[in-house]
Amino acid sequence: MLKKGKLPPGQVGTKEIRLRHIGEVPKINLSTWALRVYGRIKNPFLLTFKEIRNLPTVTIISDFHCVEGWSVLNNKWEGIPFKKIVHIAGPEKNIKTVVFECEDGYSTSLDLSDLLHKDVLLAYKLNDKMLEPDRGGPLRLVVPQKYAYKSAMWVRKIKFTDKHELGYWERMGYSDSANPWKEDRFAEQM
Repeated sequence: MLKKGKLPPGQVGTKEIRLRHIGEVPKINLSTWALRVYGRIKNPFLLTFKEIRNLPTVTIISDFHCVEGWSVLNNKWEGIPFKKIVHIAGPEKNIKTVVFECEDGYSTSLDLSDLLHKDVLLAYKLNDKMLEPDRGGPLRLVVPQKYAYKSAMWVRKIKFTDKHELGYWERMGYSDSANPWKEDRFAEQM
């Protein structure tokens, strides 16, 4: 159960989402940028940033929990509900995993069922402002039920697959389920 506005165990509140990533912030040219959705789906497609902005949007207020132990409560995100991407793509019946591939080479994966929550979205605004590159702009995933490493920044490709793939941090020993309410920070073998 998501407990919006409250801190999970082991977390400390802070006022601002901190920048955490490996390497440089990617330089993205919006005139040539496109989101590619592919894999085991009926309708592979590309969306330019302008096309993304023309899709129906939602605004959510959600909390952001970093595996390092800090949380920012009550963030206002605006973007496309991930359910809309699923609807357009038409995944095959046996699809259970979605992989997010990012501009900087980062990746993470989530169960499709985790992505169907009403507050999961591809965000391009944070607190009424366009999402800055150092916050994951132009487009980032927001999955409030998980630690922030599952909310991939600079999303460029979305792959629907019937095979589970571990992402960058998961291959380094972080938990694949990433549940902040259970303090599920690291894989069991660590």
